[in-house]
Amino acid sequence: MSEITASGFSQPAIGKGPRPERAGLLAERDLLAVRFGGTGLQGVMFMGVALAMAATRDHRYVAQTQTYGLGEREDYGHSDVLISDLPIDYPELEGADLLVALRQDALTAYVDLLRPDGILIYDLENVIHPPVFEGDVFGIPFRRLAEEEAGPRDTTTVVLTLGAVVGITGVVSVESLHKTMLGMVVGGTEDVNMTAMARGLDLEADEWRRSYA
Repeated sequence: MSEITASGFSQPAIGKGPRPERAGLLAERDLLAVRFGGTGLQGVMFMGVALAMAATRDHRYVAQTQTYGLGEREDYGHSDVLISDLPIDYPELEGADLLVALRQDALTAYVDLLRPDGILIYDLENVIHPPVFEGDVFGIPFRRLAEEEAGPRDTTTVVLTLGAVVGITGVVSVESLHKTMLGMVVGGTEDVNMTAMARGLDLEADEWRRSYA
């Protein structure tokens, strides 16, 4: 599996005034490294870009990169987001505070990047053998929850996943995620996608927590 990455973008912090409030297990960290692992069809590239854009609305510095050709092929790859209170001088991810794994092979390939105090969130329906990890682990059936809430739409699964990630970790604020998603979803699907996002945000972390340490 190639690990060649393509340049995404680097964005300085935008906006002035108080930052939107963040709440979650990673909300207090001033530097965060996030990796989404899976396929382009699973929305990995979309999620990375959306998270990065939301982070800029939180007045934070961002760098985003992804596996080359992720959107055009079916094998797994990754989309990385670095978020910082200070300017980012190196855009490549060297260790992860958060890994969101949507496939078994992606999880197997990337789990060693997780820092001991990091968080693993994985797709409960696509990951059969989660690894032993001493940090916080959450297994969530994203597609099933999205279909129950908003019907069988691929986009709602992606949006619900982002909502769950933000609700559990607080890597960006709910306010900024909401504004970002309204600007990214296809016109006419705003209501159903915002319903899916709200479902993800409302997930109780303890209900989906797993222990493998």
